[in-house]
Amino acid sequence: MTITDDIVKSLRNPTPLYAVAGTADLAAEKLREVPALLEKLREQAPERFEKIRGTDPKDVQQRVTAQAKDASSKAQTKFNETITGIDLDLKKIGGSVQDLALQGVGRAAEYAVKARETYDELAVRGKGAVAHWRGEAADEVVEIAAAVEPEPVPAPEAAPEAKAGAVKKPAARKSAPRKKATDASAE
Repeated sequence: MTITDDIVKSLRNPTPLYAVAGTADLAAEKLREVPALLEKLREQAPERFEKIRGTDPKDVQQRVTAQAKDASSKAQTKFNETITGIDLDLKKIGGSVQDLALQGVGRAAEYAVKARETYDELAVRGKGAVAHWRGEAADEVVEIAAAVEPEPVPAPEAAPEAKAGAVKKPAARKSAPRKKATDASAE
């Protein structure tokens, strides 16, 4: 029965839906920034293309070669320092491995906390976005109702007597006079 209760509880929790709505709202906000970025790139593109066209390929090749030699020498130096610095003491290596493992666990916990904070921030943002969307929807419904609803027809005014509270009695019916029954013996 507890599994069923847990499932019902999780289905009634709106936080995941709010987080999705918050993500959609954030994505929409970021997408609104794209046209400005594209315009900026469009303005800068001709200058950059001219700069690239004006560069001499031999200069580029020389720079790349120099950077490759520099990176190679730095890597070789770092490798030699690492090899000479390795301590073959097994206890120290074991301690290092344990420290690295604890650092990894700490980082994982830190990332989990950051993920939870981000999730909660998105849920709060989504709750606000949903409230905003509902408000807009309600405004639209009111506008549609006002456009569709006919003008109210005023009620016909009652006679002045009715206004005063006088109750009008129905007129009495006139009926034909009744004939009296005749005795057959009277004749």
